[in-house]
Amino acid sequence: MEKEFCGKPIEIKTETESIDFPNEMQKEIKEGSYTCDICKKLFTQKSHLTDHKRIHTGENLYRCDMCSKSFSTSGALNTHKRIHAGDTPYHCNICGTSFTQKCHLTGHKRIHTGETSYHCDICGKTFSTNDTLNTHKCIYTGEKPYDCDICGKAFSTSSTLSTHKRIHTGEKPYHCDICGKSFTESGTLNTHKRIHTGEKPYHCSICGKSFSHRRSLTYHRNIHTGERPYHCEICGKSFPDRSKLKRHIYVHTGEKPYCCNICGKSFSQNDDLNKHIRIHTGEKPYHCDICGKSCSQSSDLIKHKRVHTGEKPYNCDICGKSFSESSALHIHRRIHTGETPYHCDICGKSFSDGSTLIHHKRVHTGEKPFHCDICGKSFSKSSDLTKHKRVHTGEKPYHCDICGKCCSRSSALLIHMRIHTGEKPYQCDICGQSFSRNTSLNLHKRTHTSEKPYHCVLCGESFSQRRNLSQHKYIHRAEKLFLCDICGESFSRNFQLTRHKHLHTQE
Repeated sequence: MEKEFCGKPIEIKTETESIDFPNEMQKEIKEGSYTCDICKKLFTQKSHLTDHKRIHTGENLYRCDMCSKSFSTSGALNTHKRIHAGDTPYHCNICGTSFTQKCHLTGHKRIHTGETSYHCDICGKTFSTNDTLNTHKCIYTGEKPYDCDICGKAFSTSSTLSTHKRIHTGEKPYHCDICGKSFTESGTLNTHKRIHTGEKPYHCSICGKSFSHRRSLTYHRNIHTGERPYHCEICGKSFPDRSKLKRHIYVHTGEKPYCCNICGKSFSQNDDLNKHIRIHTGEKPYHCDICGKSCSQSSDLIKHKRVHTGEKPYNCDICGKSFSESSALHIHRRIHTGETPYHCDICGKSFSDGSTLIHHKRVHTGEKPFHCDICGKSFSKSSDLTKHKRVHTGEKPYHCDICGKCCSRSSALLIHMRIHTGEKPYQCDICGQSFSRNTSLNLHKRTHTSEKPYHCVLCGESFSQRRNLSQHKYIHRAEKLFLCDICGESFSRNFQLTRHKHLHTQE
């Protein structure tokens, strides 16, 4: 807005912005200006100074009668009310996006024009708005003038303080009209809605990959550039984004500020707390659009989908083997390095991954925490219970795409596929004979070693295979289970009956 001061035109900015007057007017203006005694900001009207001081005192006189949110000025309240009314009177004439405030439209238009009028005189970085520049400068000055009166934490902007206070109050004023989920910030709500719409508006100009979050694109670009601009001042480790550095610092401090209000468990990251809470609620908001399976974490859904696509993006640079998860590749590499960092404190046995150690310890404790709700049988591993349940359900989810055979286990499908491919990856180091299964190799090796680990408790005879011992036990039984339907003669073993029937066919 333009006005005249002493016969010269000047631009009067909004009540919360400082005013840049021509140099020759500075002295004359100063005599008639109002200065904030806290931050020294200048105002031309006393009412503007009064409104401004409420930023420092936290006084909010103007309350919204729809959501009870409070504001320091009537103008801020009126602007806020447009959120409830859905009123967005300021429209971009280039892309059609609408805004509740004119200043937001002005800032938005700079995206199209590429204008970055505000320059940081410390690092040279440019910004499209003065507010963004001032916030940026706080990185160098360390200034955080806005303090939380509950926990004492300080912030560089009043909006960040307002958002922070919702952690204490539990207020989540922004609601998703599709699933009803609530959020503390409007930006988080907008990002969340992209889960429902599938919108990914941020595109990498190098590889073309798209993202639903701007920050995800920023982090992704660092993969191409190798840039890690955030450094830990304790250990010197570098990170591609500020949030990862913040999480890392908790390793040094041991701080776990995020607490579960159900069981009291604490976490160093808010994401980990949210994932943990789903254990209590049973919520699984991420659904596979192929088979309908639900997951409690988006990362678990991404991993699951690779079962359908067969994608294995993580490759071993030593043997070339591929994996669907980076953690599986990390564990696999220990086969080559021989690293076994997880040790059993009972027997001293070492393992390449922590989960195998946990399962191993149950050998000593006898613990079987996973129970079948159909037959009551217990298992030491959840994966064993899942496989067992398929005995009851008859489910065979793994299909051979060559002959159509179905298997209840992925390992069984892998072994079956070797019938088609002729692959025999297990080789005897004594005679060179190859086998499609590891168990077949182990049985074969006993022909060289003469090992017979299976013993009959009745007569002491030993066998190299368990099934041979089972067949032998029929000798000690009085009953003969296998009956010839031609002559009525009985046999203790099935192969004896088969051999006997050949005599009738020869006749």
